[in-house]
Amino acid sequence: MSAPVPALDLSPEIDSLWEELQAAITRVTRSGHFILGPEVEAFEAEAAAYLGVRHAVAVNSGTDALVIALRALGIGPGDEVITTPFSFVATAEAISLVGATPVFADIDPATFNLQPDTVAAKVTSRTRAIIPVHLYGQAADMEPILDLVRRRGLKVVEDVAQAFGGRYKGQRLGTLGDAAAFSFFPSKILGAFGDGGLVVTNSEDVAASARMLRSHGSRKKYYNEVTGYNSRLDALQAAVLRVKLPHVDEYVAGRQQAASRYDRLLARVSGVIVPPARDYATHVYHQYTVRVPEGRRDAVQAFLSAAGISTTVYYPVPLHRLPVYSSSGGAFPVAEQAAREVLSLPIWPQMDESVQRRVVDALAAAVGASVADRM
Repeated sequence: MSAPVPALDLSPEIDSLWEELQAAITRVTRSGHFILGPEVEAFEAEAAAYLGVRHAVAVNSGTDALVIALRALGIGPGDEVITTPFSFVATAEAISLVGATPVFADIDPATFNLQPDTVAAKVTSRTRAIIPVHLYGQAADMEPILDLVRRRGLKVVEDVAQAFGGRYKGQRLGTLGDAAAFSFFPSKILGAFGDGGLVVTNSEDVAASARMLRSHGSRKKYYNEVTGYNSRLDALQAAVLRVKLPHVDEYVAGRQQAASRYDRLLARVSGVIVPPARDYATHVYHQYTVRVPEGRRDAVQAFLSAAGISTTVYYPVPLHRLPVYSSSGGAFPVAEQAAREVLSLPIWPQMDESVQRRVVDALAAAVGASVADRM
């Protein structure tokens, strides 16, 4: 029997960097500096240089990065922030946590990212900001969104949790708005060995506020100016990220190669819609997400699971349908359809073509079986 195929295999990445990772962890352990400190400062400088942004502020999760970015921009109670209903809950949760109201706008049916026309229709006198999510590793169409915010005097916080290393019209994601939030959850393209996050901005004021907010609202220890958070990145996580950061472009290239193979192999499989490329975006394929329409997705996923192939649904419930946001109102038919149809196939940078062929063969059989069951 063939070995199971995981949704993500981190072992090739870890194995290839094992000695460097061990050396970095030993360095931190012997230094006695475990929270913030020189290791975190070095990572912040290196991440800012890679992204081409003036300031990077390391925090303890991608969720906190969103919360702190919003607060650093002055977003709070009484404000509305427009975002997508098709994302991880943290995107909307961060808006709620600063006391603002998330307002959902529907998505593009091909890319699953915010549809700029639907965003424009949601702007009111209370709107203060927009959070576009670069879902699955592909940039949202930012130019019309940025045109809108300039005309209406709004702020933009990019949610780049799934798209480290991606670009929009040649510019690094995370550098297009007023601030951006990254996640270093272990499964991300640049992943830590635990939680971690980053706020980036070109504004000195926003960066200073973010640094204060991550340390209980104090610029100087014991002299707290505002109510903040305990959101300081651990030095051990920073050390791990410093080892991995120089390899990000290599990881992105590996994912793009794997995605290209999937595109080619899936060309023969009817009933599966592959992710589209956009000439404005450099897709980094944090996920390779297909559509399985006509109500067959769940049956196909169950078939694949029985064949030892792990897949994931990101996301089975759009945010406006979650109990916590069920009172938000509105209809978002494109997001709801996507939630019924999306299926993320296994992908990692070092994925062998033979494994992908096995996935595609099983997917073809699964689609055929689900069609037969419906006849």
